[in-house]
Amino acid sequence: MRVIVVGSGAGGAMAARELAMNGHQVTILEAGKAFRPFTRHLFWAAGLRSMGLLGGEKTIDRFFPHISTLRSSKELVLVRGVTTGGCTAISCGNAVRAENGLDEIGLDLSGEFTEIERLLNPVPIPRAKWRPVTQKMFDCAETLGLEPAPTPKMVDVDKCDSCGLCELGCFTGARWDSRRLFPDIFAHGGRIVTGSEVRRVVLANGVARGVDMADGTHLEGDAVVLAAGAIGTAQVLKASGIEPKNNLWVDIVLTLGGVLKGAKMFDEAPMAWFAKRPDYILSPYPDILSHLFHKPWRDVSDDDRVGVMVKLADEQNGTVELDGSVRKELTEHDQSRLEEGLGLAEKIMRSAGVVGPFVPGMMNGGHLGGTVPLTPRDVKEMRPDWLPGGVWVADLSLMPKSQGLPTIMTTMALALRVSRSLLSQSRASSRLEPVTDKIEVVPRL
Repeated sequence: MRVIVVGSGAGGAMAARELAMNGHQVTILEAGKAFRPFTRHLFWAAGLRSMGLLGGEKTIDRFFPHISTLRSSKELVLVRGVTTGGCTAISCGNAVRAENGLDEIGLDLSGEFTEIERLLNPVPIPRAKWRPVTQKMFDCAETLGLEPAPTPKMVDVDKCDSCGLCELGCFTGARWDSRRLFPDIFAHGGRIVTGSEVRRVVLANGVARGVDMADGTHLEGDAVVLAAGAIGTAQVLKASGIEPKNNLWVDIVLTLGGVLKGAKMFDEAPMAWFAKRPDYILSPYPDILSHLFHKPWRDVSDDDRVGVMVKLADEQNGTVELDGSVRKELTEHDQSRLEEGLGLAEKIMRSAGVVGPFVPGMMNGGHLGGTVPLTPRDVKEMRPDWLPGGVWVADLSLMPKSQGLPTIMTTMALALRVSRSLLSQSRASSRLEPVTDKIEVVPRL
């Protein structure tokens, strides 16, 4: 079977690996270029930052070409990784089981989570590597009864140099991203083609027959797996005449910034611990994008900035348009939960000796899901019944609810279950017999 996988992030790479290792001919189409970590001399930009010359979120795309930003409302910026590895290449490497809404549709991914944990072997960053302020804030959160816990990380602690810039790429190779799955894909005859933006799925008699790309080329296939994130996947579906759901969620992040002389939060891995509350988590986080591009944060030095993140499970009310633009507003419930979280963040920081002014950072969303949500009737096949034959989705688009938690593990678990369902159906289908055509093997990136 010839399978086209659109996207090379957590979902796309995981699905492609499973399909390739089970004998199918896999081509990954990645719209972005091969990822290269950003320079560790990031703070050469301090002068430009202090003068306000770095601008706002539009400038992020210019400085960091693997990051794509778009504004979905006056207050909210959405952030995506468009590169090999997708958002995993610009992540903090957190490995948490995010399962909000799965019980309601009858989906149990515990087996997949266990399998992925064996593959990734996540471990927390040892407390000896935490900055003193991070340790104090953890202790304060415990005193407040918030039950904080060290964050499991997909990080080789021995290789980690505590640079604090995980989201700009890992120069030492300590942090996992989905490119680590590529060798298994290549070893089983799969390939990845970068700079290949998919425009639409080509359908014949209601069944997928391949894809058309932005450069006018066409690639034939027996099945198409969309794993381009909730925005990219929805955009391709729309262009194919298939309407996604107006159910976008983004896991809103808002970091409260305070000041402590010599805190040096950039000298440790971000999000070393987290405290889970109803609808959100709190976690120590210096927030690089706010530090560089958010005007109210420009008057505090790199060494003195302290941040505590509120990551919110927002309500599912966003819409993706054909051109890729998004309409996503905060609801009153979102606002009230964020305000509660910011109040707790300030209390934790004050208890740890951090002082004001306490200033919220750039409100953003980077976990994008919900546009192809599973329902109870879809769980058996792991495929919404309104999709045409041969069209599958293997990313957070399938999650009906926002998580307010790190989501790499959840994306991988969904993709693993989806790919195995696809394999099961392909074995039962006389039309989808595996092909034996030779496929080019692309060298490891």
